[in-house]
Amino acid sequence: MKTALVTGGTRGIGAGVSRALVDRGWRVIAAAADPEEVEGFAKNATGRNCTARLLDVTDQGSVDALVSDVGALHGLVNCAGILKREEEYDLAVFEQVVAVNLTGTMRMCVAAKPLLAASGGAIVNMASMFAIFGAPHAPGYSASKGGVAQLTKALAVQWGPEGVRVNAIAPGWIETEMTAPLRRDAARETAVLSRTPLGRWGQPADVGAMAAWLLSEEAGFVTGGVHPVDGGYAVK
Repeated sequence: MKTALVTGGTRGIGAGVSRALVDRGWRVIAAAADPEEVEGFAKNATGRNCTARLLDVTDQGSVDALVSDVGALHGLVNCAGILKREEEYDLAVFEQVVAVNLTGTMRMCVAAKPLLAASGGAIVNMASMFAIFGAPHAPGYSASKGGVAQLTKALAVQWGPEGVRVNAIAPGWIETEMTAPLRRDAARETAVLSRTPLGRWGQPADVGAMAAWLLSEEAGFVTGGVHPVDGGYAVK
């Protein structure tokens, strides 16, 4: 059985990725920084080849401790991320968002790379449609996700010769806790759906399916890509 580590894997898109991988026969370690969230997810995941672990992607010691304990690793999915919206115009908040979303992704990739090289494994990073166009309401989030997209390409080139594939997903409007304020606002929801050719909100499972495919042998010649899962939003 192959093992995947999913950061931010206990809620939202990350939980969707964790469930998609378990459903496809993976052993999953879903990691997050919130102890209550980890405990709640662990109770629901009991008996499904999924365990929940504490992890702070901004803390090298926390990262090293978890990676050293996973054994063989075949997949890493970096979903840990935060969004502070207009607060990100405060430089301290901007730096916090970048530290989690971008530097945390790099920290995880570097820590897991030896294990993935040994197994012929793969990495999936979580970018965003805001890596394609800017988010004036969230400059730190937008900048960090653009950085994730370019980091993905750099690592794909650097680590390809060692058999490690690196891809990213750029989700669009997905029905999660993060997008709840938009879905409660009828005018804003209408604006989102009217621009989305498929005419609906995405589900975490939609992103999970793409992540599972990118980690699979079926995607064995796919690396360095930033793959939209947005219902066509970015092309309209």
